[in-house]
Amino acid sequence: MLTFLGLAFIIGMSHALEADHVAAVSAIAAKQTRLSTIIRTGAVWGLGHTLTLAAFAGVTLVLGLAINKQLAGWLELFVGVMLAGLGAHILYRLARDRIHFHMHQHAGRAAHFHAHSHAAQDAHNHAHKSFPFRSLLVGMMHGMAGSAALLILTASNAPNPTQGLAYVALFGLGSILGMACLSAIIAVPLALSARFLTWSNWGLQGSIGLATLVLGLNTIYVVQSTL
Repeated sequence: MLTFLGLAFIIGMSHALEADHVAAVSAIAAKQTRLSTIIRTGAVWGLGHTLTLAAFAGVTLVLGLAINKQLAGWLELFVGVMLAGLGAHILYRLARDRIHFHMHQHAGRAAHFHAHSHAAQDAHNHAHKSFPFRSLLVGMMHGMAGSAALLILTASNAPNPTQGLAYVALFGLGSILGMACLSAIIAVPLALSARFLTWSNWGLQGSIGLATLVLGLNTIYVVQSTL
């Protein structure tokens, strides 16, 4: 039983590294510049993911109900739309908050160019530590869409509903920890480039936005062909 539950934790951590999960959290965290904020964004995504997984698993294990294939397909389609929206929003924001250049010269130093965006700076100055509800909702959506395979695995391997729910809980804890660790890795280039290399930061954001948009559109294309 300990091996069974330990496996749930490990699978939960690896589950957080799936491409659509990474893309979603990266897209949400792209405009952040603080390490702690980006890590919290990932952890809250994991929390939302766990909440819906626990809810669906509870219904399946306790009431004996299941998610049919068509409903699972529609949920996956909604995830694709969500990813495409997140990616498009990043690209729109980058186009709106255009970079321009200023000539700077400090005392005793040579003049140099500095890339700058007033809109981005204003958003940074007025940022506050509010709870990342968007990350929570995105995680919950991912939990609904990705729950079918997990529920089948849990129901087929757990000796009883209580142990099945324990499996889901440890899986969820693993996904929270895994996404928090991944967010810490994502945070380093975003935070450093935002402080010292403006062009690099905007290039990172643009790459994240484009990759997320493409992944979302590909998900929509693949899923709608099976509905």
